[in-house]
Amino acid sequence: MWRHVAANALTFLMVGLFLLGGLILWGRAQYDAPGPLSEAVCVQVDRGSSMRRVSNDLAEQGAVTSAAIFRIGADYEEKTGQLKAGSFLVEPEASMQEIVDTITRGGASTCGTEVVYRIGVNRVSVQVRELDPATNRFAELASFEPGVDETPPEYSETIAEADTRLRIAMAEGVTSWQVANALNTLDILEGEISETPPEGSLAPDSYEVRRGDDRAALIARMTAAQEANIAAAWEARDADLPIDSPEELLTLASIIEKETAVADERPQVASVFVNRLNQGMRLQTDPTVIYGITRGEGILGRGLRRSELRAETPYNTYVIPALPPTPIANPGRASLMAAAQPDESPYIFFVADGTGGHAFAETLDEHNRNVARWREIEAERAAAGEAASE
Repeated sequence: MWRHVAANALTFLMVGLFLLGGLILWGRAQYDAPGPLSEAVCVQVDRGSSMRRVSNDLAEQGAVTSAAIFRIGADYEEKTGQLKAGSFLVEPEASMQEIVDTITRGGASTCGTEVVYRIGVNRVSVQVRELDPATNRFAELASFEPGVDETPPEYSETIAEADTRLRIAMAEGVTSWQVANALNTLDILEGEISETPPEGSLAPDSYEVRRGDDRAALIARMTAAQEANIAAAWEARDADLPIDSPEELLTLASIIEKETAVADERPQVASVFVNRLNQGMRLQTDPTVIYGITRGEGILGRGLRRSELRAETPYNTYVIPALPPTPIANPGRASLMAAAQPDESPYIFFVADGTGGHAFAETLDEHNRNVARWREIEAERAAAGEAASE
């Protein structure tokens, strides 16, 4: 009898183990399988939230088929205690495993609302926007120029939310004074930038920040990023460049940055300046003269005078036969690489062509024809402007 009972018990145990193994395999398959979402959703994880609360929210939004399997999988991977606060984009058909990875790895929020402080060449602006998960595009909620426009209520409401993403977007071609001045006015940061960083030493980019971050620490991040950019460009430079140091490369890149806003033109503009340096010609570029006047503290706001083009200053490349002594702005990676690897061209002249780009020339006669055409375009635009104002 006891032998029969033991045999039955062993059978039940084996069946139970078999069923348990099958259940585990089924649960694992569910955990790794593509999820039920047909459109992306934004999942908000509040500070102090639990994996149970998040899993239930995901189930309510239709992102997971089982909140329990989601939690068990997170426990199995030892990620339950790694839950991070923020707003996270969950892509269509994301598996439970992928969602767990998204909400536990940390880093910047990938959806929800954000405030972008844009430091541009001509102005500083603030943009409040929100990501639409379905289209993966941002919708603007408000935009204003601090100190000029009235602060919209959308900004005050959004900035008060703990999960709002904050970014500082520094444009290519801004000066170090413009960056320092703008950062000193942002009320989300602390500390003070007492000295303007060296010109060209800050990397144009988008920087994630938090309320209360130190301004000097942010400048240090920008500086480290630019040092890496310069080192990479210097390492990749053409062997026959008429450039003797990374500092000269940076200066040339800053001139390229200020001369064209057309990305594809940068290597061609670089070729003109390299050709001029190789031939011992003056660079003859207006942005350096302007920098010599403003020292990068704001924009000139007018045309250059003949006396300024003739004045012998360290930054007047119509007079000096070389690069100016320092960069004239903070160039981005593309301009640094253009300076390091310019196009091979015969051009030594260029002038605006009315499209936002430039007309390039090999000879002075050809250049003069391009200049004459540009003067015609300027006159036509001036006449059209006067007619429109009448």
